[in-house]
Amino acid sequence: MTSLRYLILAIALLVGGWLAFDGSRALIVGDYVTAKTGPRAGQLGPWARVVSVLGIDPRSTGVKTLHVLLGVIWIVGALMFMSAPERGSIVLLAGAVATLWYAPIGSVLGLAEIGLLIYLRTR
Repeated sequence: MTSLRYLILAIALLVGGWLAFDGSRALIVGDYVTAKTGPRAGQLGPWARVVSVLGIDPRSTGVKTLHVLLGVIWIVGALMFMSAPERGSIVLLAGAVATLWYAPIGSVLGLAEIGLLIYLRTR
């Protein structure tokens, strides 16, 4: 496997792992991981403003479940990418596009994943 493929996998597992973890934790404990102290204590990231503009409560069960589902899509895509790169690429691309709202990290890593997958496909 080339270093480009490893980078694609690393991004997928990082984003997918975090979304699945944070969403699952929020469903079980009641809230996402947030800063405990300081000026941002208890505040969600910029993605919460994106969701709020759409009229959706970022702490709703639906958004928490969406985190988990997107995380699973990324992880399944990564596993598929290892064994069937063509199919896995499609799942990863879908996950990356679906995660663009998750600003800033999901947006940046989603765009990076999209670019890497397109580059790999045209190579």
